[in-house]
Amino acid sequence: QVQLVESGGGSVQAGSSLRLSCRSSISERSFDSFTMGWFRQAPGKNREGITCISGNGGSIYYADSVKGRFTISRDNAEGTVYLQMNNLKPEDTAIYYCAAELRPKTDILTWMGPWDNYNYWGQGTQVTVSS
Repeated sequence: QVQLVESGGGSVQAGSSLRLSCRSSISERSFDSFTMGWFRQAPGKNREGITCISGNGGSIYYADSVKGRFTISRDNAEGTVYLQMNNLKPEDTAIYYCAAELRPKTDILTWMGPWDNYNYWGQGTQVTVSS
């Protein structure tokens, strides 16, 4: 069973930065077969897909809500995906989840796709941004 474990969340003030990590149990040989995505869910709101990266790292998608502030990256040798979050705003407060979708590593990503396309999910990490 694949496991995804997020870390790096916390409570910060607006304008601060955080770096989330998501370490997977997927083997190095197989990790690039998965598109990795970050979702978030704020209290009382729907789950929002914010960014994803193709298996070879060559294609990245960002939602408008985070474009220019957040950066996704991956280390296939380590089986880890990262989310660098800069200039955080109170509206970024949410539980952040990473997810893995089995798909060709060279796919061009033009949107997040349905959340239920993702095969595996982490348990989430809380990010709280105060004004």
